[in-house]
Amino acid sequence: MALSTWLGLLAICCLGAMSPGPSLAMVLRHTLSGGRLHGVVCAWAHSIGIGVYALVTLLGLAVVLAKSPIVFNGIAILGALYLAWMGLQALQSKGGMEQKLQSGESSSLLQAARDGLAISLFNPKILLFFLALFSQFVMAAEASTGQALIVLTPLVIDGLWYTIIAVVLSHGPILSRLRDKAALIDKLSGIVLILLAIRVIVNLF
Repeated sequence: MALSTWLGLLAICCLGAMSPGPSLAMVLRHTLSGGRLHGVVCAWAHSIGIGVYALVTLLGLAVVLAKSPIVFNGIAILGALYLAWMGLQALQSKGGMEQKLQSGESSSLLQAARDGLAISLFNPKILLFFLALFSQFVMAAEASTGQALIVLTPLVIDGLWYTIIAVVLSHGPILSRLRDKAALIDKLSGIVLILLAIRVIVNLF
């Protein structure tokens, strides 16, 4: 893969990672409820999901899914239902930041990893992103080194970006102020997740 091609891939991956949305909300929630380590675990679990989509695109399975409406729609609907469920849990503060902070309970690292992975794997928008913008780079990567870059670049960029977010947000004064707003952040996170679920369903029909 030529350096100029990889730099184009790098730029697209950076823009995709920095786009605010439910992924940012999830990293924020786990950073505030569990601390820096929980936020970092959530970040890298999310990046693994991104790597899975990159690998799927590389292997050509994304094209197959796009040409099989029943399979794609089924995955999208299941994902939307899971996102809506997480959104309702956040709105009701069941297992949310506010409840955990009040009880002195912290979310487990397993929960942080599960939510980080789920928020990327169950978001069909990410598959469409890779399919629309990523395929051109797959065509340019003939050697195994280039193919490895296709998968590792978005994975590493995504993990690093959300790690930076977790580290910055877990800084003492910032964390204290944000924890005072735990209930509001829970509600906003829930609204974002539910809106994403609705958007997925609307785009299908």
